[in-house]
Amino acid sequence: MTKPSLKEKYLEELNLGKQLYDNKQYSDAFHHFERAHILGQPHYFRHVRSHYWMLRVGIKKAHFREIVDQIIRMIGSAGSLFGKYPVGNTGGANVSPFKPMPIPEDLKPYFEQ
Repeated sequence: MTKPSLKEKYLEELNLGKQLYDNKQYSDAFHHFERAHILGQPHYFRHVRSHYWMLRVGIKKAHFREIVDQIIRMIGSAGSLFGKYPVGNTGGANVSPFKPMPIPEDLKPYFEQ
């Protein structure tokens, strides 16, 4: 069996997050949206979509800082159009939107395809 592509892995993480979100497991969902964010950053629409789902979690948890930050980051996702984004950044309000972060070991191979 072949390894999924970057896009397929992104969709896998996003869909896991959506399932958890639907089951009201918002913190676990957010974790998968962060992973989708890491995978989606190089692609504008995927990048924005991951922030959109993080925003939805922020709304459900009534977390004002997360809500505001995700709206700002959705706009800032335009950097992906120019190849400007902090590699590995998880995308949540708990980290600087400019800080590169290590890519989790299990996700690194998807960037080497």
